[in-house]
Amino acid sequence: MRRFSIRNATLADIAPLLRLEELSFRTDRISRRSFRRLIRSPSAICRVARAGNHIAGYAVVLSRTGSTVARLYSLAVDADFRGLGLAAALVEDAERMATRRGMTRLRLEVREDNPAAIRLYERLAFRQCDNRPGYYADGATAIRYQKRLDRRRSPGGARPLRYDHRQG
Repeated sequence: MRRFSIRNATLADIAPLLRLEELSFRTDRISRRSFRRLIRSPSAICRVARAGNHIAGYAVVLSRTGSTVARLYSLAVDADFRGLGLAAALVEDAERMATRRGMTRLRLEVREDNPAAIRLYERLAFRQCDNRPGYYADGATAIRYQKRLDRRRSPGGARPLRYDHRQG
């Protein structure tokens, strides 16, 4: 059994986040400098999923002043922790955190050649709303998805989320 906790990222998490970036993405990786900026930014939500002392995944959500649309900017799960529902837990946590900030919709882009991520987002009720040819650095097309957030389902407080994969 693997248990996870999801909490806000700290500057001490940058090295393992960079390792996860390297293992997860061929292009369009978040740099050390960008992670530092995201963790410190009031317009970003950077959350990490931990299994013991190991960062098993992360999610980054961005928001803009004056907008009620948040963007799931990046999501990654370590290959050793895939298939346990952690990606879904991170997306659901991102939805809760965005809702707490007054966001009413969550948007994201996903590579059209990433069927596992597409299945995840569609299973979580995201709906395709656009395509972006040449969006990624290697020229790949992005599919844009969007989901309306339900304010009634957002629990209060910003405490760490505990997750047991058997619940997912």
